[in-house]
Amino acid sequence: MADFYITTAISYVNGSPHIGHAYELILTDVIARFHRLMGDRVYFLTGTDEHGQKVQQSARARGIPAQQIADEISAQFKAMGPRLGATNDDFIRTTEERHKAVVRELLQRLFDKGDIYLGEYRGFYSTRQEQFLQEKDRNPDGSWPELYGEVSEIIEPNYFFRLKAYQPWLVEFLAKNEDFVFPKFRQKQVVEFLKEPLNDLCISRPRERLEWGIPLPFDPGYVTYVWFDALVNYYSAVAAKPGVWPAALHVIGKDILVPPHAVYWPIMLHAAGIELPRGILAHGWWLRGGSKMSKSAGNVQDPLALADEFSADSLRYFLIREMNVGQDGDFSRELFLARYNSDLANDLGNLVNRVLNMTGRFAGGAVPAAGVGGDAEAELRALWGATAGEYVALFGRHQFHTGLERLFAFVKSINGYVERRAPWKLGKSAEPADKALLETSLATMAESLRLASVALRPVMPAASERIAGVLGYAPAGRWTDELVWGGALAGARVAPSLVLFPRPQPAAGKAP
Repeated sequence: MADFYITTAISYVNGSPHIGHAYELILTDVIARFHRLMGDRVYFLTGTDEHGQKVQQSARARGIPAQQIADEISAQFKAMGPRLGATNDDFIRTTEERHKAVVRELLQRLFDKGDIYLGEYRGFYSTRQEQFLQEKDRNPDGSWPELYGEVSEIIEPNYFFRLKAYQPWLVEFLAKNEDFVFPKFRQKQVVEFLKEPLNDLCISRPRERLEWGIPLPFDPGYVTYVWFDALVNYYSAVAAKPGVWPAALHVIGKDILVPPHAVYWPIMLHAAGIELPRGILAHGWWLRGGSKMSKSAGNVQDPLALADEFSADSLRYFLIREMNVGQDGDFSRELFLARYNSDLANDLGNLVNRVLNMTGRFAGGAVPAAGVGGDAEAELRALWGATAGEYVALFGRHQFHTGLERLFAFVKSINGYVERRAPWKLGKSAEPADKALLETSLATMAESLRLASVALRPVMPAASERIAGVLGYAPAGRWTDELVWGGALAGARVAPSLVLFPRPQPAAGKAP
């Protein structure tokens, strides 16, 4: 059973993982972790898309079986998850029999129903995108957009799915379910797309042209079109698991929203009599200097190298903090380092060591119990009360970047509180009132740090766990209860220090 079934798009095995793949996996993981912390039973799926003409061409160019290429690249994507802290429950490969069996059954069901028929395709085909094109896809000057690569004109018999017969149903469905696609402006794009008549979808390729695919169960002379194969992964992975389907959320990139995920997929499911997912989240692209990263442009970023150099949590924080979900974001090493040094090393990392150091110096390494306190303590507690509620609400609405902005404003306020109370001065005083205020300030510093670290758990799980460890804090109970200000740390023994975010060491002759 699952209350919240969430998926990434499955990654195509025509290249190694890049920053876009890492972001989608991390974003989905943050959502999955958040829902687990909120008490949902979560099932989290990712995987690889392994059929199609590009894989076949790459295999022939290397003189090896297509399965070997699929195995090599799929292994890279599977290994990426643990290195980025992903907590997926399953990893689906479209070359697995459990997937192929469901695809064949779905195709046969639609064929028997009369929704798949044999016809003739006349038109243009993009090998790079593995998709048929229409005249409307051309540039105004008659050329084809660069993203399609080489486009050829073909005429061949093929099987078609009666997509256009379901267009009125999909239009009505979207009108009744205005929040089906997040963010809302992406749903408006789908609605605009559907104002033009749909064509029936060609769902096969002749085996004489493409062998690397799932044969049609009703005509083995053809293999399944890669989109009609790949989309089914979301269902095939859990078809044998009662109570998991439907998906609560498909997390995908904006470039595959229309038409695959917002048109083909809901119509395929509806035609087959399968319940639809509850929603789709379409995120933006990572840009460099305002341009999309691409292998051809030579500006891609290896996410695993960055995670290895700094930490997976540092990368997770940057990607979630920097990107407004649904919009595009800009990536560069310089931007990453600026965020790392400011938010993580200076604000959070420095705060951790201030708390540990001062607790060791002035309280023998044990967190004191807090006294009544004054305005400074009341203000910090009130700020946390507002921050915690807003943070959880923002995460529930996928506004993670704003939630983290609010949380790190609170972290800055903790540092401001430390400066205001100046425990190093209070520690020099022999006055009983100053001694009591010193204990209260140390307790307040430790408790506010504990709360910030607990809040970070969905985004920076390893850092959150390490902070809990050095504070002598053992998480227990519901996450939302842990976010309530209290005295959980009174008497806890703290570690002497923790270098959580070491500053990068510049290479000889280079700035960091």
